[in-house]
Amino acid sequence: MDKRQASSFYPHFAIEERPTIDQFVGLFNRLLFTGQSFLTDFLDPRQRQIMETIAGGEAIVQAFGGYEEAEKCRLYISLEWENLRPDDYQVQLFEIEYPQKFASLRHSQILGSLANSGVKTDTFGDIITDGQGRWQFFAEKELAGFFASQIDRMGPVKVRLEEKPLKDSLEAEDNSEIISAVASSMRLDAVLAALSNKSRSQVKEALEAGEVRLNWHEEEKGESLLKVGDILSLRRFGRVKLLSVQPSKKGRLRVEGQFWPAKRQ
Repeated sequence: MDKRQASSFYPHFAIEERPTIDQFVGLFNRLLFTGQSFLTDFLDPRQRQIMETIAGGEAIVQAFGGYEEAEKCRLYISLEWENLRPDDYQVQLFEIEYPQKFASLRHSQILGSLANSGVKTDTFGDIITDGQGRWQFFAEKELAGFFASQIDRMGPVKVRLEEKPLKDSLEAEDNSEIISAVASSMRLDAVLAALSNKSRSQVKEALEAGEVRLNWHEEEKGESLLKVGDILSLRRFGRVKLLSVQPSKKGRLRVEGQFWPAKRQ
């Protein structure tokens, strides 16, 4: 197998993703040189797509994030097939214990506490809830001791993190719904305005404020053209995966997407 050149992948992805490409090409080339399999941090779906593109058909890429529908996953990459078990991915499940009778937690509080704890955000995975007050999250087992000892408060709520086996993970609440709207074109600003029921000027302000993400990366260009499968998110609105685009009357487009509202619980 030939050594990968990061520049050969640049045309396939956004300019902002080049540091990620550089990092992943380095990891893959090390695999080619040493033959030693490796385990990544938690990657979002777009990062996984980049790694899988770099690997092509010349390496085995297996993913696991703690439960079947995990959004953020760790990847195990090897030159030969290995029959992995969940424990091989070194994922630790934590239950957040707190006085549910007297306090409540929100997704943003949990995410903020984890992100500001002194570790990188790719060292922990999904945050899930049953919608009834119970919260859990997944983290790299290598850092389990750090999370358990350093995090004792989330927002104003005093908490304790309890390690749990993966089999005890909650059945994650899915609050997604199918939405549709008519857009004038597949430009990002046109589609986002239609789906979010906002004006083009409001979308422009959101883009300039860094509140819009396309395929998990911040996007500032309203003229970017979208395609089916793209994931678009707007702060305080939510996230939409484009499922289909069909011509509508008067040359317009009917766009359908799976919508996850912004988490306020």
